[in-house]
Formats: sequence, structure tokens, C-alpha cells
Amino acid sequence: MSNFASVDVAVTPAEKYREFLATKGLRMTRERAIIVDEVFSSHEHFDAEQLIQRLALRKTGRRVSRSTIYRSLALLEEAGLLRKVARQDDREIWEHDYGYPQHDHLICQQCGRLIEFYNEAISEILDEVARKHGFRMEGHRLEVHGLCDDCSRPPKTRPKKLNLL
Repeated sequence: MSNFASVDVAVTPAEKYREFLATKGLRMTRERAIIVDEVFSSHEHFDAEQLIQRLALRKTGRRVSRSTIYRSLALLEEAGLLRKVARQDDREIWEHDYGYPQHDHLICQQCGRLIEFYNEAISEILDEVARKHGFRMEGHRLEVHGLCDDCSRPPKTRPKKLNLL
């Protein structure tokens, strides 16, 4: 779940997606509209399988094929609406990149928990490094891998002491 509030955007994600598709000579099909609506219905991180399950649970009776979902995720990323956060258990994890402030992630390698954070100093350092190299930075993605607090705690139960004779 996200720790950040949405930011105001000029157009809705569906409108931005429609505009992007038009630049590619594609149209907003019923399936694409269903997918973009579901993706932006909550600010949760998700993988393709979770999205497939969410769409299957919809009681509209309208199905969206697995291949359409995978193609749409790639198009949504290309449109600047989604970004890949991390790869866990050979699954790409996605999050909103539109209407959502810049932030970074701590990723627990044991339980898979994603912790979002923003740090002004990191952003300033990256701006300085980019300026120094004459690089025009358009964004960044920082992922720190390790163990979350829960996974790095020792077990709560201790083995019973053996009676030594």
C-alpha cells in the first residue's frame, strides 16, 4: 500500500492512455478501458497475476485475455502511467507512475515487503551528479534490498535448554 497521497494531474489516467494510444495509431478498446480502470482503482503494488485475478473477480461478465493484460501493462508503462518497481520470484511488480510523487523503495528479500520512502537529500545528490555530468535527469528508480524489521528479528520462541548430566 502506498504511503503517499496522489498529486493533481491535468487529465485522468484513462484520458492520458487514450491520447498515448492515438499517437501509436491504436484505439482505446473495451478491454484496454477495463484494464486501465482496474489498475488505477487502487494505489497498490501489483504483479500481472494479481491483476488477472482482480479482473476475474469483477462481476461484469466481461473477460480480458491474459495476453491482452500483458500487452496492456507494457503499453501503460510506455505511456508513463506505470513503472516496474522490482522483480520478485520472477514476477515484475508494478506501481502507478502517473499522479503519484517521486519516491524510492526498500525491498525485503525474505518476505517481499515493499516500503516506500522519499528522501530530499537523495534527490539533491542525484540532481548534483546529473548536473556535474551535463545529464538531463527525467527521473530515477532506487531500490534498496535487504531485510525488513520483522524478518530481521530473532525468533520469539527459544529452544528449551537441554538438561546436561
